[in-house]
Amino acid sequence: MSYPGYPPQSGGYPPQAGGYPPQAGAYPPQAGGYPPAQGGYPPAQGGYPPAAGGYPPQQGGFPPQAGGYPPAAGGYPPAAGGYPPAAGGYPPQAGGYPAPAGGFPPQTGGYQQPQPGAGGYPSMPPSGGGWGAAPGGYGAPGGAQQGYPGGPAPGQPMPNYPGAPATNPSMPGSGAPSHPQAPPISRGYRGSIKDFPGADPLRDVEVLRKAMKGFGTDENAIIELLGSRTNKQRVPMVAAYKTTYGKDLIHDLKSELTGNFEKLVLSMLMSPAHFDASQLREAIKGAGTDEACLIEILSSRSNAEINEITRIYKAEYGKSLEDAIHSDTSGHFRRLLVSLCQGNRDERETVDISLAKQDAQKLYAAGENKVGTDESQFNAILCARSKPHLRAVFQEYQQMCGRDIVKSICREMSGNVESGMVAVVKCIKNTPAYFAERLHKAMQGAGTKDTTLIRIMVSRSEIDMLDIRQEYVKTYGKSLYTHISGDTSGDYKKLLLKLCGGSD
Repeated sequence: MSYPGYPPQSGGYPPQAGGYPPQAGAYPPQAGGYPPAQGGYPPAQGGYPPAAGGYPPQQGGFPPQAGGYPPAAGGYPPAAGGYPPAAGGYPPQAGGYPAPAGGFPPQTGGYQQPQPGAGGYPSMPPSGGGWGAAPGGYGAPGGAQQGYPGGPAPGQPMPNYPGAPATNPSMPGSGAPSHPQAPPISRGYRGSIKDFPGADPLRDVEVLRKAMKGFGTDENAIIELLGSRTNKQRVPMVAAYKTTYGKDLIHDLKSELTGNFEKLVLSMLMSPAHFDASQLREAIKGAGTDEACLIEILSSRSNAEINEITRIYKAEYGKSLEDAIHSDTSGHFRRLLVSLCQGNRDERETVDISLAKQDAQKLYAAGENKVGTDESQFNAILCARSKPHLRAVFQEYQQMCGRDIVKSICREMSGNVESGMVAVVKCIKNTPAYFAERLHKAMQGAGTKDTTLIRIMVSRSEIDMLDIRQEYVKTYGKSLYTHISGDTSGDYKKLLLKLCGGSD
C-alpha cells in the first residue's frame, strides 16, 4: 500500500497538493532543517534511516518490505504485524519504544500523548524549524494542523493497536521494569501545603508577635499563619523576628506554647535537614534508641539530603552521625545504618533487567537458598543500588522463588536487622504506602507516638502527602484526616489537619 503523495510520485518535496508538509516553501524548511543539529534525527547509531534500503523503502510502500526501517534488536512493535499496524496509527504508550541511547525520539519514555490542536504526526507538538529540529519535536514544520493519511484526524484518539508490553525488557537501555511497583513518579506537585503568594517574613512575624504579646496567646493566628506557609517561607521568620524585635522567636514560642502543639510549631520552623538531624539526635541519645526513626529517615532521603543532614549533625552536635550510630547500635543493624548514612546510593533512573535478575539471584542465594543468612549481601544490594533498579530486583525475586522479598527477610532474619531491612524494602517499593503504615502504627492502639506523627506530617507535607493519604484510605479504609481528628485534640490537632490538607 502506498500512501497518497508519500513518497512523491513525481516532482520534488514538498509533493503535490495534499502532500506533506502542507505549507508553501521548500524542504528543508527554516534553519534547523534536515538533518538537524546533533541529537536530532537521524540518531547516531542503530538509527533511522537504516544503512540498507534507506527510507522510503524500495517498492514505494510504507510499511517497508525487506530493508526498510529495521528497528534495533528487540524491535517495535513486538506484536506481529507490520508498521504501522493495520487499523490506523501509532498510539503512544507509556514506556513504549525507547530507542537506544542517542536515538529517536530524544525524550525519555517514548512518544508523547497526542495533544489536540497541535500539528504533526498525528498530533504531536509542532517542532520549531525542521523535522525533528527541536528535541522531541516530531511535528509538521511550522506546526501546521495536519493529520496523517490513514490515521485519525488530529486530536482524535488513536484506533486500536495490538497490545505490546508496557516496556520491552529486551530493548537496550529500556526504562523502568515492565510492571513497576511504585506509583508513577512526577505527577505534578503532590504535597498538601503550597507556597502562599506574596508571603513576606517581616509581615508574618508581626502577626506572630501580636499573637504572643500581652496576656494569653492567640493560637489560632499561629495555626493559620504557619499552616499556610511552605517550609521555605516559614524558616526566614526566625531571622526576621530577631531583626524586627531583637528577640528569639523560638524562645518566645517555647514560653507561650506547651506540649505537642509546641513541638509541632518548633518543628515547622526548622529547615528539612535541620529537622532530620535533630530527630536523629533524639532517636540516638537517651536510654533507648528509636531504631525505626533512624531507618525511616535514612532510607527515605536522597543522597544530597543525607549529606546535608550529616553536615548539620556534625556542626550542631560536635560528632559525626556515623560515630553516633556506631556507638549506639551493633551487629548487622549497625552496618545497615552506617551504609545508609553514607548517602552514596546509585541514583540513575535506568534499569538493567539482566543486572536486576543477577541481584535477585544473589539475594536468593544469600537467604532462602542456604543454611543461615548472608546479611552482608542484602546490605550491599539494598544500600547501594538505585531505587528503580531495586523495584525491578524485588519483582524478579518474586517471580524467581514465588515469595515476596519482605516475607523472605522475615523468615531469614530477626530483631533490629530484620525490621531495618524490611523498612528499607518497603520504603523503596512504595514510599507513600510505607509512610501510611508508619502513621497508622503511630496512631493505632493505646497512646499516640506523637514524635513519629509530627515528624512524618511535617517532613512529607511538601513531598507526597497526597499520595500518602490515598494509600492510607486504600489500606485502612478510613482517611488519614479522620484518624488524626479522632486521635489528637486541641490546637495540636488543628495544625496537624492543616498539614494533612483535607479528607479523602
